[in-house]
Amino acid sequence: MKTPIKMIVVASLLVGAAGWTAVAGDAQQNWDKNCAMCHGKDGKGQTTIGRKLQIKDFTDPKAQASFTDDQATKAVKEGITQDGQLKMKAFGDKLSDDEIKALIAHVRSLKP
Repeated sequence: MKTPIKMIVVASLLVGAAGWTAVAGDAQQNWDKNCAMCHGKDGKGQTTIGRKLQIKDFTDPKAQASFTDDQATKAVKEGITQDGQLKMKAFGDKLSDDEIKALIAHVRSLKP
């Protein structure tokens, strides 16, 4: 029995969508586990640590426009230091490139 091409295409799209949903779920879990303590669950940076470090409000379009995805990826992978002080630890050894990409997409989704 021949499988129609349309069925193969639809099945492929469904598998891809399921994979993206898993990555999106992982992004939320990674945010909650690794980022929310400083950046806040809502991304506003209004946590004790966030206020101390003057973390950007990721719900603010101006803050979002102040960095590129490449800069955000580098910050997540390598961490951030300022004047010799650690502002954000590196997660390059904890998160895969795909997880970091999904995490950046999550950050971008916080902008209204």
